[in-house]
Amino acid sequence: MKALLLLSLTVFLSACTQESQNQIGRSIQNWTGVNGILEIYAGEKLVKRFIHVDKLTTAVATDGSSARPYRFGYGILDENLDGEKSASEKRVYFEFSDYSTSYIFYESP
Repeated sequence: MKALLLLSLTVFLSACTQESQNQIGRSIQNWTGVNGILEIYAGEKLVKRFIHVDKLTTAVATDGSSARPYRFGYGILDENLDGEKSASEKRVYFEFSDYSTSYIFYESP
């Protein structure tokens, strides 16, 4: 029975397009979280940092057929840029342009 289930799952995933596989992967990642850090730069200077970011999402057009040129997510705004959550720092929603924003997103080590 386990072998049949594994075979069925393998066939299902191989029949999916690459985008479908990516969406499945993001769904699992959304469920488990990644504890990411997003840093926004102006030239070579760090100007904003968001910590404890679960994910970054690419916006999708209203008709659902094309991606919008910005990303968004939720995280704690690290106002003092120390990499730690302070008592005054709150979880916020953020958006940024994929075209004009210099950023780095990585998992917290």
